[in-house]
Amino acid sequence: MDIVVTVLGIVAPVFLLASAGFAWAKAGYDYPTEFVTRLAMTLAVPCLIFTALMRTEIAPAALAALSLATLGAYAAVLALSWGLVVVLRLDRAAYVAPLAFGNTGNLGLPLALFAFGETGLGLAVVVFAVMAILAFTIGLWLVAGGATPGRVLREPMLWATIIGGVFLSMGWQTPEWLTRSLSLVGQMAIPLLLITLGVAVARLRPGRIGRAIWLSSAKLALGLAAGVIAGRAFGLDPVAFGVLVLQLATPVAVTSYLLAERYDADPDAVAGLVVVSTLMSVAAMPITLSFLL
Repeated sequence: MDIVVTVLGIVAPVFLLASAGFAWAKAGYDYPTEFVTRLAMTLAVPCLIFTALMRTEIAPAALAALSLATLGAYAAVLALSWGLVVVLRLDRAAYVAPLAFGNTGNLGLPLALFAFGETGLGLAVVVFAVMAILAFTIGLWLVAGGATPGRVLREPMLWATIIGGVFLSMGWQTPEWLTRSLSLVGQMAIPLLLITLGVAVARLRPGRIGRAIWLSSAKLALGLAAGVIAGRAFGLDPVAFGVLVLQLATPVAVTSYLLAERYDADPDAVAGLVVVSTLMSVAAMPITLSFLL
């Protein structure tokens, strides 16, 4: 009973905030998704990443092991997702990236914070940063047919991760007034991400629901397996292991739909994956957490 109460206490704030965004959109109220997303990803999330890394007390060697484990896990998921798409003769541009990359930002960061505290958040941003770099290079190549490394170099999240990693390894701290300012901005990130997730799901027009159900199940299974195997292979400690598995188990990201819409890569099918996998996560995330805590 204690573990049930603990898990519910972790997932309830996440899904309540997402549900608030969903209800807001369904009520017909205006929500400038593009503006809010840009605000979160260029200002709030980088501040959250930097302060989380600067304040974490995890040894740099442990963060390096987590980074390598994350790369290994995503390499495995990408290869398996590609193989699944080829075997089933599905459209590579539409399906490989959504199956490989999960919603480690909107959903993964809040869950890691609530489940494992500030230490978990510091570890989660490392996984998130690695995934974001892969998504904006390999992921874009899969969807659009061309990699854009220049875009990655312009991402504030990348530089927040690099600078935060330097501060962590050197033991540096910003002045207290600056730390408080950055922390205050960073505190916007998680509520904005969750509410925007709910709004985005409410506005999607999903297609091919039957296919989306079993593909979402396959994505969850691949993510869990890759996270567990990579975590064990690199000898991660229990918190880092839990964060990695949790992040790999997240549903299809809304950004996958935005990219599919932009490059005409069967956006209705991708929308179906986003909606179905997100709904499945309502049950999958608590069950996953019950094994990790």
